[in-house]
Amino acid sequence: MALQVQVDRAALKPVMLSSSSRSTKQFVVSVAVDRRYNNPAALKAGRRLSLRVKASLDSTATATTTPALGKVTEVNKDTFWPIVEAAGEKAVVLDMYTQWCGPCKVMAPKYEELSAKYLDVVFLKLDCNQDNRPLAKELGIKVVPTFKILKSGKIVKEVTGAKLDDLIAAIECARSG
Repeated sequence: MALQVQVDRAALKPVMLSSSSRSTKQFVVSVAVDRRYNNPAALKAGRRLSLRVKASLDSTATATTTPALGKVTEVNKDTFWPIVEAAGEKAVVLDMYTQWCGPCKVMAPKYEELSAKYLDVVFLKLDCNQDNRPLAKELGIKVVPTFKILKSGKIVKEVTGAKLDDLIAAIECARSG
């Protein structure tokens, strides 16, 4: 898909991005302009300014950052924080697990059942593999499974181990508070 950008040369900012497909969409775009163009007077009428813009018009891009209710959503280091932010005031429960962990495998179906029961809570799971290690470290994981309960983007509760009753109590507390 070819994209065209119109730039307000006086202000050096993009004003519209349109697609060459049948539909035209408006976007907000940040553009880094080469230092030789820092002076708006240096841009003369009719002079072309070439920019490279990467954009995704794939509808699945927004779906990956929309919190799903009633099911468990797999996240990674790139999608976790956008989903937490999109959840707003809703409680978010994150199951931090590994593929090889026995207690994690025991908790997985019970966690799925909780997601179907608490329809006002966002349930996420993060495989603490090599790719997601930076996020796991940022969240302070020490053992698996670990469940982090977040509210408004902040961790409010933590449950370590396969303790279903403790997890339910933490979810109830986050929902009410």
